[in-house]
Amino acid sequence: MSVLQNWDQWKDFLADRLHQAEDKDVDQSTINNFATEIGGYLAKHVDPKNDEQRVLADLWSVADKDEQHAIASMLVKLVHNNGTNH
Repeated sequence: MSVLQNWDQWKDFLADRLHQAEDKDVDQSTINNFATEIGGYLAKHVDPKNDEQRVLADLWSVADKDEQHAIASMLVKLVHNNGTNH
């Protein structure tokens, strides 16, 4: 099963990447900007694999740039306490 198909595995995957960035002292603003870029890429190129991802994709599609940045920032907060090493 792909990490994209299971919401909890997806959150853990994102959290692991977040913790790697934090371990390398990447600041929060850079992380949030990168999350926004990834969100844009996923919205354009990846089909949602579960209901939760579909909701995020639908919200992303109607959001302006500031709202997309807010969605990405909230997702970073959501996954902060997840991950395989946390």
